[in-house]
Amino acid sequence: MTSKLKPTLGTIHLWGIAVGLVISGEYFGWSYGWGVAGTLGFLITTALIATMYTCFIFSFTELTTAIPHAGGPFAYSRRAFGETGGLIAGMATLIEFVFAPPAIAMAIGAYLNVQFPELNPKYAAVGAYIVFMALNILGVKLAAMFELCVTVLAVIELLVFMGVVAPGFSVANFTANGWSGGESFGLPAVSGIFAAIPFAIWFFLAIEGAAMAAEEAKDPKRTIPKAYISGILTLVVLAIGVMLLAGGAGDWRTLSNINDPLPQAMKMIVGEHSGWMHMLVWIGLFGLIASFHGIILGYSRQFFALSRAGYLPPGLAKLSRFQTPHRAIIAGGLIGIAAIFSDNWINLQGMTLTAAMITMAVFGAIVMYLMSMLSLFRLRRIAPEMERSFLAPGYPWVPAIALVLAFVCLIAMLWFNALIGGLFIAFMAVGYAYFLLTKAQRDRAPADAMLSGAD
Repeated sequence: MTSKLKPTLGTIHLWGIAVGLVISGEYFGWSYGWGVAGTLGFLITTALIATMYTCFIFSFTELTTAIPHAGGPFAYSRRAFGETGGLIAGMATLIEFVFAPPAIAMAIGAYLNVQFPELNPKYAAVGAYIVFMALNILGVKLAAMFELCVTVLAVIELLVFMGVVAPGFSVANFTANGWSGGESFGLPAVSGIFAAIPFAIWFFLAIEGAAMAAEEAKDPKRTIPKAYISGILTLVVLAIGVMLLAGGAGDWRTLSNINDPLPQAMKMIVGEHSGWMHMLVWIGLFGLIASFHGIILGYSRQFFALSRAGYLPPGLAKLSRFQTPHRAIIAGGLIGIAAIFSDNWINLQGMTLTAAMITMAVFGAIVMYLMSMLSLFRLRRIAPEMERSFLAPGYPWVPAIALVLAFVCLIAMLWFNALIGGLFIAFMAVGYAYFLLTKAQRDRAPADAMLSGAD
């Protein structure tokens, strides 16, 4: 069995993956935060989350360059905290990357439904899974080039959106009822600010997935820092710009619980039949496709790394003749398709399916962020000799800010989303039970110096 991934990706490919993984978060999902926090409250939430992510990425880059492994956070936590630490980070990352794609696929279906009202969004979502799983199976270089192209188009489209709606921007529109539906700041606004955390995280969720392409990066010690830092700066600028301009286009409350806020915001400015409107719907799909396609790459590498290390059935680590983990790609796709059709018999906290999937993915992300920052601190202490071509700036304060804000996010998430939090814990418990039953499987796994620290 071939178990080594081939390094073929350069800086620009990694930037495309890092930004592309996230950029659908600028197109949809975040507006649900307006529904609980209002525009002004959500602006505060977003500022806090942007601070957390910026500190996190500058710190996370140290880990990614020191341990360029397909498992990403799984590998860092396995090295820092042993097998159980690896399990916690690996399972959390898997939950994040398996539950984010169904939400994006449903948004793709919603965008297509705007143009083709007779098209069932769920069938469109399944079609998206089939097409982009196939593309990922055909080779990482091809997949990365496609990712780069659609990411660039998606960024251009967001800039076009901002340019078109900017003339109609009104501060009065943005601030009206801006504190959780009220005109003044008070306890409901404070509650809303914390309740909106998962939707602010959606602006940036999955940028860390580029770490799972590190094993396939050429000269990762040089290319990864450039890709990550330019990527997070790109996303912060786009997130703030899109949110401000969409909120000032008209009555933002009509945009707060839908999957296509940007076309609807543009409609307020240019009308339903404008050519700009149709362009946004069609080209806007590129943003969703970029994230959907990129996250398939991310979850497949996590399945692959966990399977190769014996944490999941070893068969998932087999590579195709294109040197891609085809079984892992298909496994995550089947889970995602099942999730898309689950809303007929599962209702979580009265949320839409999209909002529930986003919240579940965010639980996985937050636990993974905590484990990653704890791993950074522990590896600095127990492995001072490790080669670190990039050091977290402002250590220990910058990673500490990321760690504290992530912990605050986790507490708030559990408080406001107890049912989905309980389901997340149940998934983690199932993973731990499998872990306890498969020690022999891990013992048979091929030796990996990046996980053990052995030369």
